Amino acid sequence: MEIITHPLYLAPVPLYAKLYSGTVLVVDGSAPFTKQTYRSRTTIATENGTLSLNIPIIHDGGRVAMCDVRISEHGNWRHQHWNALVSAYRNSPFFDYYADDFAHFYEERDGFLMDFNLRMHRTVCELLGLDREVKIITENNIIPATATDLRRIAEPKALGTIEGYTPKPYYQVFAQRNGFIPNLSIADLLFNMGPEGLLVLKGSI
Repeated sequence: MEIITHPLYLAPVPLYAKLYSGTVLVVDGSAPFTKQTYRSRTTIATENGTLSLNIPIIHDGGRVAMCDVRISEHGNWRHQHWNALVSAYRNSPFFDYYADDFAHFYEERDGFLMDFNLRMHRTVCELLGLDREVKIITENNIIPATATDLRRIAEPKALGTIEGYTPKPYYQVFAQRNGFIPNLSIADLLFNMGPEGLLVLKGSI
């Protein structure tokens, strides 16, 4: 089964849960970029609750395909995002194991947002042991009629309405303070559960 989505920044757990039962991730890079979505933001759990991390992009306000969106280096966002991840997960069971796999993303300079997101996706899949092919949709590609369309998962309000997905609770660093928070960034699952995150994904479908 092919899963279609937009290229997302450390995508929410529900996408990877659906991908667990799929075979191919089809990424729509031709659709117009939309602000305030998981294309350029991710949500993590902190001591004080959830925190959204947003990647600034170069955007003139016109219609721009996702594959053409460039990352802005304004505001030292890489330093801020990495510090937020360290602060949120340094006491998680697997942060020390995976920190180096993610730290370099916040030290390098990537021209295009989609490339950045897909490179992080491949790292996540490798660490989880979730080996899935990735295909890129261009304007000339035809979306398979049998594919599962999860492009709406880019919208934060849609996470609670994903058919066939029920969040399976797992260990979170601040659960005693905040309770279990579902549908966070895949980074939350990975840093807290490590390879066993795959079992959480399986149990959520």
